[in-house]
Formats: sequence, structure tokens, C-alpha cells
Amino acid sequence: TGRNVAWKIDLPGRGPSGPIVVAGRVIVTSATGPTQDRLHVLCYDAASGKLLWHRQLWATGPTSVADFSGVAAPTPASDGRLIFALFSSNDLACFDLDGNLQWVRGLSFESPTTRNNVGMASSPLVVGSTVVVQLENQGESFATGLDTATGETRWRIEREHDAIWCSPTVLRGKQPDDDLVLLQGRKQLSAHDPRTGKKLWAHDGKIETISSVTTCGDTVYLPAVGLWALRSESRGRRVTPLWYNDRLRPANSSPVAFGDYVYFIKPAGILVCCEARDGK
Repeated sequence: TGRNVAWKIDLPGRGPSGPIVVAGRVIVTSATGPTQDRLHVLCYDAASGKLLWHRQLWATGPTSVADFSGVAAPTPASDGRLIFALFSSNDLACFDLDGNLQWVRGLSFESPTTRNNVGMASSPLVVGSTVVVQLENQGESFATGLDTATGETRWRIEREHDAIWCSPTVLRGKQPDDDLVLLQGRKQLSAHDPRTGKKLWAHDGKIETISSVTTCGDTVYLPAVGLWALRSESRGRRVTPLWYNDRLRPANSSPVAFGDYVYFIKPAGILVCCEARDGK
């Protein structure tokens, strides 16, 4: 807390990804080698920083990235029992909490043109028994939902052939079966059934390509050359705009919504807070 550091570790190679904490474990990924083609998934004890396990894989897809990025840019995801590690090479690996490999998919090996010239960065999302991956790029562009237990494809949606680096986001319903997946493109935000991929509603506009949409209750906050507040209604089957403020521009940071306020960082390191009800 504060200036007191409980523990510190040095991770191998470039990256690392953003860490996640699952059942008292810290999970993080990184990549090593001259071309970052060796992929690492590491698990540490959250209390002590002790290494619990370390797994390595070889990339099956492209590993070229810009200097400001890395092959381990995507953040892992978890449902509390399984860990899903995605890399810019579009390799997706599933481990249990003890580090046992459950399955792996080389999504660029399966779709070789799925790539962009600075590297992929969208993170996976787990909703129920589906892990959602959004691979939007100039080549073969798609979003897909995979069975968490087997890695088998449940659905696949073709997407616009243009690069984005946003991550899919969950919009929680009143019951788990009402949860929706939000997919953000350059021209449209859409809500989908996580089990089938079926589109339930859409909001059009000029949307940011790096900062990701966020939610709080039934309200969606969308970075789109400013900030939109949208309300999901009729059990997630319809969306209604609440307000828009073109002065609220998160740029590359994703907004955070908590209680009555929304926060984000804009260029020059300025922290901005607005009122959730009206964008003031």
C-alpha cells in the first residue's frame, strides 16, 4: 500500500500483458526471442509473488509488431476455473489454475491473413461458457465465440476489414442468461448473444479504435469522438441514447464508470471526471 512494495518480479522478454488475479493467483503473459515467437504464461502467488508455474508455447501466427507494442499485448481472461491467454500472433491457449494445458487454437494458422502491421491487442472475454475473441484487421476479419471447455467454435461473425485494438466487453443483464457481448467497430457498436453471436442491437457512429467501451449497470459508455451514454432496454433487445458530449475524448484510454461518475485520462496526462447522468 502506498510506498510499501509487498513484492516485485522481473518478467522475461517483452510485454508484459496486463495482469489478472484469479483465486489468489496473479496471471501474466510475455514473449521472448528475436521475433517474440516464444510465448509465456506465468502464474504467481498473489500474497508472496512466488512463481507457481510457467508455461511456454511457440507462436503459430505472425509476430511482427510496432516498437510501442508487443506480442503479449492482450490481457488474459478467466472464468475463475480456466485461464485464457491470447497473443498478437492470434494464438489462444487455455490452462487450468494449476497450469495444465486444456486446449490451444492457432487462429492465424487457421486464417493466415488475420493480422495488421503494428500488432493485435484486443483481449479475450469470458461470458458464461463462451470465450469471445475479436480479431478485427485489414485481412480476414472476424469475431468468434469458442466453447471454454473444448475450444471448439460456437459461432463466427465476419467483421469490417479494418484494424481496431478495442476489446469485447460484457453488458451484464439481470440474470446471467441476459448477459450480452459488446463488439466495437470503427462505424458501429453492436450487442450480441454470447451463446450464438446473434446481433440484438446496434449504435452507429464514428467510434474510437483503441479505447474500449465500458458499462455500469444497464448504461453503456462509448468513446466515439467524444463520449456517448447509451441505455440498454427491453432485456437487452434495444438501446436508447441518453447523452453525448464531444468534449469528453478519452483518446487511447478506456473510460471507467463507478457509481455516479465516469473517469478517463486524456492526452497530456489529464484525469477527467464527468457526471454519469448527463455528461457534465
